[in-house]
Amino acid sequence: MMKKVIKDKQYDFLRLDPIPTKKDVDEYYKKEFYAANSNFFNNSSLEVQKKQSDFFNSRWENIYDYCKKKFNGDIKGKKIFDIGFGFAQSLLYYRDKKDLRVSGIEPSTEGFNYAKSKGIECFNQGIDDLKEFDVSADSDIVMLLNVLEHLRNPALTLNLIKEKLLKKNGILVVEVPNDFNHFQQVANKEFNLEEWWVVSPNHINYFSPESLMNLMRRCDYEIFEYHTSFPLEIFLLFGENYINNREIGTKCHEKRVKFEKLMLKHGKKDVLNQLYKSLASIGLGRSLTVYATPKNV
Repeated sequence: MMKKVIKDKQYDFLRLDPIPTKKDVDEYYKKEFYAANSNFFNNSSLEVQKKQSDFFNSRWENIYDYCKKKFNGDIKGKKIFDIGFGFAQSLLYYRDKKDLRVSGIEPSTEGFNYAKSKGIECFNQGIDDLKEFDVSADSDIVMLLNVLEHLRNPALTLNLIKEKLLKKNGILVVEVPNDFNHFQQVANKEFNLEEWWVVSPNHINYFSPESLMNLMRRCDYEIFEYHTSFPLEIFLLFGENYINNREIGTKCHEKRVKFEKLMLKHGKKDVLNQLYKSLASIGLGRSLTVYATPKNV
């Protein structure tokens, strides 16, 4: 049953109403999440991530570069903690390619077991249960990638990260879908697509650059960088309706990957980053990434 989306009265981001129960969310993550995502061309399956390792590694590299710059180049041996690490591909990259110390939390049994088999220190528990997590706050970098949109109380999680995981001078990296963006809204009205990005109980919260950064500031974080990613929905406005056609979606994604590969190949990484920063300023881009430190450091 479709649930309505409202503006959260306390923090102003959009969310489902009513909020799914903890039981519904926990069961979805533990049993259905990766199977459900296999229906989408940009899914989280291990097979897809391995097949597109260059694309994903470029994403991990970009996060590494922003954090390295913030640490004034002193990043060797830093500890990175990934909340909701999926199949731990980011952690394996940072451990094996960048010599960082890695660990994380993953609610799905499948992802957790895979990470353990690769020798990664990890914990199998729900992310909403972070308040019960008992570790020292010694992580230099905490990543929350494509997680905040799934949480029943995102503000609580952001506050608990400061309290339980992140060093006082550490970096929090948050990535969320940039939903209800302009391209989505135009495509939705033009092609009667019924707000396809609203999915319950998977996505509970819906953020824009403005609403995410407002939430993080109100949770006492200082933002030092932000950007979006390629505005994939632009293909819909070109007439490439990938919403119900996986084959079209795959081709659109491949075009996006080719575009970014060519920019990087020919030394235009800074231009690409500037493009995605500019898109964020007008609310466009498929996903949004924000980098922040605890306030009053």
